[in-house]
Amino acid sequence: MKISNSFSISASALTAQRLRMDVISSNIANAETTRAQVVDGKAVPYRRKMVVMSPMKTEFGQALNSAMGTTTSSQGVKITQIKEDAAPFKPVYNPSHPDADSEGYVYMPNVDTLKEMVDVISASRSYEANVTALNATKAMMTKALQIGK
Repeated sequence: MKISNSFSISASALTAQRLRMDVISSNIANAETTRAQVVDGKAVPYRRKMVVMSPMKTEFGQALNSAMGTTTSSQGVKITQIKEDAAPFKPVYNPSHPDADSEGYVYMPNVDTLKEMVDVISASRSYEANVTALNATKAMMTKALQIGK
């Protein structure tokens, strides 16, 4: 693997973690939204979104050619989809709420702010780790260039 490939690996991870933090912040912002969309004339609460990541896959031949230096291969991580959480909405008894049903229950989004805060801490730590790896690669390349002086 070329040392310059580590830049693209870290860059893909930084981009993925930034998008993950954006989705988490959207979840937190909509934790109380009871009218996210209208389906069949009825207001539906916001549904929690989750980011799905996967490694950028290469075939064995591509990896071998890349290792031999004849071609480059894409390595790193990519976002495959942003999917909605299928967990049920939380019923809260509040008969004075404008979105309450005939029994007085309001269905709130399936967003747990505590879980979202844990996820945002995890995403920010992953982001920091990738910045550290990027800086270490940069320092190694700088030292390698100074050897030639």
